[in-house]
Amino acid sequence: MEAVLLDTNIVSYLLKSDTRAALYRKHLDQKLLCISHATMAELYRWPIVRNWGQASTDRLKQAVRAYTLVALDEQTCEQWAQVVSIKGRPISYHDAWIAATALRHGLPLVTHNRKDFEFIPRLNLISEA
Repeated sequence: MEAVLLDTNIVSYLLKSDTRAALYRKHLDQKLLCISHATMAELYRWPIVRNWGQASTDRLKQAVRAYTLVALDEQTCEQWAQVVSIKGRPISYHDAWIAATALRHGLPLVTHNRKDFEFIPRLNLISEA
């Protein structure tokens, strides 16, 4: 089965049934949907900063189980160092980890924020934005 890596915004659209999720269905159907550790961390931050109750937090944790968490390894760390070192192109650390994960594992990155990643060589982007 072909795999794709989802940017946090795509997972957010799916979890919230946002209308923008429909833009990406054709890229996600029949695919193994993967996320990086940075996306999982961002998702787990939601209940903390939004003061969710336990029931909502539990629902989020259950929903996240639908995605395959891609392992963090030494090669991903090397890719991250390359991404954050691209001269003249600042990138957030979260986005850098997501890009590094996609590069390390040769996965297309599905994102609604093309501009955050389009300058990264060899990164295969799928975006409807």
